[in-house]
Amino acid sequence: MATTKVHAYAAQDAASALAPFDISRREPGALDVEIEILYCGVCHSDLHQARDEWHNTIYPCVPGHEIVGRVTRTGPEVTKFQPGDLAAVGCMIDSCGSCENCQAGFEQYCLAFPTFTYNGEDKQLGGPTFGGYSTSIVVTEGFVLKVPASLDLAATAPLLCAGITTYSPLRHWKVGPGQKVGIVGLGGLGHMGVKFARAFGAHVVLFTTSPGKVEDGLRLGAHEVVVTREPGALAKHRGSFDFILDAVSAQHDINEYLTLLKLDGNLTLVGAPEEPLPVAAFNLLLPRRSFSGSAIGGIAETQEMLDFCAEHQIVSDIELIRIQQVNEAWDRLLKQDVRYRFVIDMASLKS
Repeated sequence: MATTKVHAYAAQDAASALAPFDISRREPGALDVEIEILYCGVCHSDLHQARDEWHNTIYPCVPGHEIVGRVTRTGPEVTKFQPGDLAAVGCMIDSCGSCENCQAGFEQYCLAFPTFTYNGEDKQLGGPTFGGYSTSIVVTEGFVLKVPASLDLAATAPLLCAGITTYSPLRHWKVGPGQKVGIVGLGGLGHMGVKFARAFGAHVVLFTTSPGKVEDGLRLGAHEVVVTREPGALAKHRGSFDFILDAVSAQHDINEYLTLLKLDGNLTLVGAPEEPLPVAAFNLLLPRRSFSGSAIGGIAETQEMLDFCAEHQIVSDIELIRIQQVNEAWDRLLKQDVRYRFVIDMASLKS
């Protein structure tokens, strides 16, 4: 298969910093879309993966799954895109397409496992898939999304992971007017959860350990902000929530939040703590609460989310960086020193 060399940034092993590295992209096939990458968001999972914290990394590793760009070429059978169109790619670039989950539009839960945008199995070229810390990418049309022209392109990039990861469970659990909804944690995921829950019409309560984030929480759309380190802060909210979205990846007491749910209330975890979270059985049994998880969204739902964002002018709060600053950005990410998502201006890679 014909290939083209493109510039990228890669980690060569778990201990190495990201550095310039050339990778191969396939020439567009009949159903392929080639995209010049304009912006790529920095997700905490980029850091986990590149440092092999999940113990499954294939090196060299080119991270990045929050991709926004412009179509440069299309295959002869592509019908939805043409050169010049704005396009986006999220966390996955393929799935089996035939299992019951794929057929239902839940490609992220493909029973044969989806092909992730990076560190997946490249079924065309062999070896690992390479992500958005690069100048271009080639993706099958069915996994490319349309970017509404009204959205700020750089601030749209994090919607492809942080956005859909929070939008999907809020939609699934039918969050809307008349409901009391909690968002736990104000980071890359949590700040999008606040924006979406408010846009859906719910009464939004943000839970944060940081007193310094109270003002931001209110600005982003929360009706109330609870600083959880204050004594007795949670007590007045017990048994009052219809839904809670937990976006915390650090260890924390999930039972504190389960007790805040009312009858048939649900807590959905979208953060990914490294160690298991102990759950007390009676916090579920009484009064019939549920605890669940959620991962990104299918392609149709992700497009729905982008269109919803255009309608309501919702994007991420970002700090734009050059690719040459990415290692520093990762160090800051570990210290939670970003409000609320780094995005790489990929034009810097050409320099």
